[in-house]
Amino acid sequence: MTDITSISSIKQAVQPVDQRLLQTAQAFEAIFLRDMIKSMRSSELGNELLDSGASNQFRDMMDGRLADKMSVSGGGLGIAKMLIDEWSKRDE
Repeated sequence: MTDITSISSIKQAVQPVDQRLLQTAQAFEAIFLRDMIKSMRSSELGNELLDSGASNQFRDMMDGRLADKMSVSGGGLGIAKMLIDEWSKRDE
């Protein structure tokens, strides 16, 4: 078995009919990453100088976008690949 390290490799390994599987796995990984980033943000070591409701809202939006990008490019954390491997076994 080969180690897949990037999302482009995953796309090549997954058949075109399994695009929904790939998208679902990436969406799950993005949700996991959002929660992880949110937890890291909540463990602040000090108050920020310009902390406000507006800046928090934009930071949350930026964190969500970052999580989406991380799950799609560069292979993310490997959660999507692991889910695809597991769900593909069930179809066999």
